[in-house]
Amino acid sequence: MTIDAFIDALPKVELHVHLIGSASVPTVLELSRRHPDSRVPTTEEELRAFYGFRDFPHFAEVYRAVNALVRSPEDIATLVTGLAGDLARQNGRYVELTVTPYAHHIMGMPMREVTEALDLAARRSRDEHGLQVAYIFDIPGEYGVEAARVTLDHALREPPEALVGFGLAGIEQERPQHRDAFRDAFRAATAAGLRSLPHAGEMNGPEPIWEALDHLGAERIGHGIACLDDPRLVAHLRETQIPLEVCPTSNVCTGQVAHIKEHPLPRLLEEGLFVTLNSDDPPMFATTLSNEYRVAAEVFGLDREALVGLARNAVNASCLDPAGKQTLLAEIDGLPADPPTP
Repeated sequence: MTIDAFIDALPKVELHVHLIGSASVPTVLELSRRHPDSRVPTTEEELRAFYGFRDFPHFAEVYRAVNALVRSPEDIATLVTGLAGDLARQNGRYVELTVTPYAHHIMGMPMREVTEALDLAARRSRDEHGLQVAYIFDIPGEYGVEAARVTLDHALREPPEALVGFGLAGIEQERPQHRDAFRDAFRAATAAGLRSLPHAGEMNGPEPIWEALDHLGAERIGHGIACLDDPRLVAHLRETQIPLEVCPTSNVCTGQVAHIKEHPLPRLLEEGLFVTLNSDDPPMFATTLSNEYRVAAEVFGLDREALVGLARNAVNASCLDPAGKQTLLAEIDGLPADPPTP
């Protein structure tokens, strides 16, 4: 079995992927042609150029433009089932999909209709693609107190059946001024039984990671690559084995890392940290979950045993129940870790 065939066959779990960012190029083009008042291009060539990000603020601007195309619950369900089909073709078994309720709120969608669309899409994804979908509701940090209030309200009053986590994303530099509102929202969400799964350490050094750990009760960290700038934080993450949701191609595309060969994935592993591989916003970054495993193998030289370890990490870091984890781990372990002897 070639390394490509091995990666294709590897059962996978995706822990860090966003609903809007998962929209395929054909889906975005269909929506942009349906809504010609948007700023999103209507041809594939122009759209791919539109996805040429200068830096993270530019990425956030483009992301908001694409989000504005999603104007009905039917659009939401279409995006979820589209992602499910994409992951199923990569031998994906389970996904924790990040949804930003505030983005749909500002488009005028009632929370009950958003929840019904998410529930319907999760059932369709299971029945049509064999993929189990769970949801994380995240606060877009740059929108501050109002976004925190709306996100928490939706999570507590009208949660989808498969809601498992509460997150925080967006531009990290905008968070400190809204710190208390975010802390209060996470305190209420975790008290209600949701897992704390914020982004941190993507673009503003190690401090957002400490904030997430010390004050948001983080059980996983989205991205987390800036931890390497703080030896004390590295030691803490190694000791606690808090999982990091690492997204190599994303970090290059948004300008957090200059070149894929300079990505700190190998060093994170050398430091003994708990790492999972993820795609973040795959069509926007011209990647897939399988491609992230290929990058790990081809660029960083990870062997099959190491790739199996990353796949197992994603299962163990997930919100799956123990039986679900054991089933997936058994599937992963059923693949030969080494090439067959000639």
